Amino acid sequence: MEVLLKLFEGFAALSWQSSVMFAIGFVLIFLAIAKGYEPMLLLPIGFGAILVNLPLQTVWEHEGIPGFLKIFYDKGIQNELFPLLIFVAIGAMIDFSPLIKRPKMLFFGAAAQFGIFFTILVALALGKGFPDLNIGLKDAAAIGIIGSADGPTSIYVAQKFSQQFLGPITVAAYSYMSLVPIIQPPVIKMLTTKKERRIRMDNRDSQISRIALIIFPIAVTIVAGIASPQSVALVGALMFGNLLRACGVLDKLSQSAQNELSNLVTLFLGITIGGTMRADVFLRPQTLLIMLMGLVAFIFDTAGGVLFAKLMNLFSKHKINPMIGAAGISAFPMSSRIVQKIAKEEDPTNFILMDAISANVSGQLGSVIAGGLILQIVPLLLGGA
Repeated sequence: MEVLLKLFEGFAALSWQSSVMFAIGFVLIFLAIAKGYEPMLLLPIGFGAILVNLPLQTVWEHEGIPGFLKIFYDKGIQNELFPLLIFVAIGAMIDFSPLIKRPKMLFFGAAAQFGIFFTILVALALGKGFPDLNIGLKDAAAIGIIGSADGPTSIYVAQKFSQQFLGPITVAAYSYMSLVPIIQPPVIKMLTTKKERRIRMDNRDSQISRIALIIFPIAVTIVAGIASPQSVALVGALMFGNLLRACGVLDKLSQSAQNELSNLVTLFLGITIGGTMRADVFLRPQTLLIMLMGLVAFIFDTAGGVLFAKLMNLFSKHKINPMIGAAGISAFPMSSRIVQKIAKEEDPTNFILMDAISANVSGQLGSVIAGGLILQIVPLLLGGA
């Protein structure tokens, strides 16, 4: 009898909660395969969610013995290794020359982070209004960072401030990043007129020297490290990857960072994040709140960038197409492509892609610095907690 019970203990351990998580895993895999929504991450996250909710959770921890997903978590996320390696890969992929040519686009990278701080305030207010949600300042900050539209930054901040919500925050961040083509256009069109969407930009181009491209990542690292010491790991990893690209003598390493490193770490990162989505952690009211707040953050990020561009136009002789402000979020290069697509719909001869890419690249940088500032400011507000 004991042998039979042991053989069927998996069936006995099944619960409705695990069945719900199986369904969520299937949905994520479906979105990745059928809809093409961030497949490199949503597919492994979905499969990881199924794995960790199988009976006894042996892939996580069973009878005191850590499973392989728990080992990946301890060695790759708990010590922040996976997110930082992803930043090295992202840095190697980014060409900062459009931003160097158009430095004023840095303002849009900053303005489009408005959604982060707005969402933090809303999440904190909800936590105060509904104490049962158990959302403190650190949790609110981790939820707000979804608005960075930058998955690695969201993971990095959540790991430090709110490990209990790491799974929902990551799923929300990457899900909404994949839905940027759906989220942004209605917000842009609601806040701009047809005339504004037809504004042309000065497309005159200039050459950027190799020395400037090499100095840029070094200078950004030093300035960001002094202004926001907590951002050094994030900015440093991003800029190191970019230096591999810009230096011109490490092409093989740059290509490896963009391809092999990025693909391998993304694979392990995704399935490990899925492993944090255990039913007892994920199926809580806070998860629904996090998904809702993530949407709010993305909407207000887009609105912040557009409205800032419109504000600049009040004082500028040469008008800026306000849609470019929407590209200031970190969803690179999706957001800049969306902006160009809308501009082309309004006027097939209007080409604002390079300006949008400049704002988009500055958004990548702005999201990392915003994450560093949050890591620095929140503990100070909590008295060093």
